[in-house]
Amino acid sequence: MASTYLSFTQGAATSRRIFTISVWVKRANLSAQQQIFETWLDNNNRFDVQFTASDKILVQHTLGGSTSINIETSRLFRDTSAWYHIVVEVDTTQATASDRVKIYINGSQETSLSPATYPSQNLDLALGTASYTNFLGKYSSAGGNYFDGSMSHVHFIDGTAYDATAFGEYDANGVWKIKTDVSVTYGTNGYFILKDGNSVTDQSGNGNNFTVAGGTLTNTEDNPSNVFCTMNPLDKSSSLALSNGNTTSVSPSDAWQPGKATIGMIGQSGKFYWEAKIVSGLYPYIGVYDASGTVRGSVQSDMDTNRFAYTYAGGIERTITGQSGIPGGTYATFGAGDIISVGVDKVNGTITFWKNGTQIYTETHSSLQTKDLIPGTQQYNSQVDWNFGNGYFGTTAVASAGTNASGIGIFEYDVPTGYTALSTKGLNL
Repeated sequence: MASTYLSFTQGAATSRRIFTISVWVKRANLSAQQQIFETWLDNNNRFDVQFTASDKILVQHTLGGSTSINIETSRLFRDTSAWYHIVVEVDTTQATASDRVKIYINGSQETSLSPATYPSQNLDLALGTASYTNFLGKYSSAGGNYFDGSMSHVHFIDGTAYDATAFGEYDANGVWKIKTDVSVTYGTNGYFILKDGNSVTDQSGNGNNFTVAGGTLTNTEDNPSNVFCTMNPLDKSSSLALSNGNTTSVSPSDAWQPGKATIGMIGQSGKFYWEAKIVSGLYPYIGVYDASGTVRGSVQSDMDTNRFAYTYAGGIERTITGQSGIPGGTYATFGAGDIISVGVDKVNGTITFWKNGTQIYTETHSSLQTKDLIPGTQQYNSQVDWNFGNGYFGTTAVASAGTNASGIGIFEYDVPTGYTALSTKGLNL
């Protein structure tokens, strides 16, 4: 979302003691206060759920300037490659204080909480009051603290307290996933949005539709059931700026800035394809790098000696295979407006590069079969928009989607036969 947020102003007052919030989120940026949900009249009358600057989850409530709920997880949530399912269950009628507010993450209740200030029994909260506005992705209409990442399957339940099992379930492998057959009572102010896309139309039947109050709400193939690769904010140069859900990378003009992606190609199985659009600048490298943890995406020298990359100057760097580089000018150069596609066949150890849909170079080498590889870049004064299958370059949809027999991901050009996206489904996870 970054600078995008949604809003809905509720009508008549309803339950002020019992409600449930359920939302799936995927983080793109860490170590910053980021609002997930808030109901707000003014700064002294609000209820909110947020990530703190220390990457914990905080639930707060203020009424008449007095804080009656202040509950923060001890656990940190810093995985930018995964979706988190957050459920906040509130029932102030409960006799036991700790039963009045519960937080669930991926099906498990958080019990290590500090601070842990619970509301008094039967307290009427701000949330059910008439004319309050619900915000998703921002702190109030005047504040900031935008949520940076993606959201999906947002439920608000008015008047009933549900635990996480109402919205999610474990699959055969013990992985927490979306429950597609949710059966809940939404209540008057309840709603269900961002179901299977970026629609803000309420799916609960109540007609409590949201509006995009700021920014641009972009659809994405990345979802809790199929997590796609992005660039990795935890394995890059500090000066390589990421945005658009970590699918845009921008480097300054003073030095080379490297970075790796979040999903690697491990072992000797699978064939994978992705695209990178050069938006501006002159000096990007696009290719694969050693996925080993000893090769740091933040260190230019590590990346230099462990790469197989197509260079802006029309050369091929092949240090990961122990071969000499192919000098610039041998193949087509590329720059702003060009789309570079990469295909990696781990079964046979083959890498292929395309420029604007035309094959430029291919090579088969045993090292590409046996080494663990990961997408990456080295950039100097340039912006690159990455499409690992989300169907967008930045916030712009692909011009005309190519064919893709795997059915996983949307790309600008035809995906080669047998290849698929770098995603959990593409990896058969």
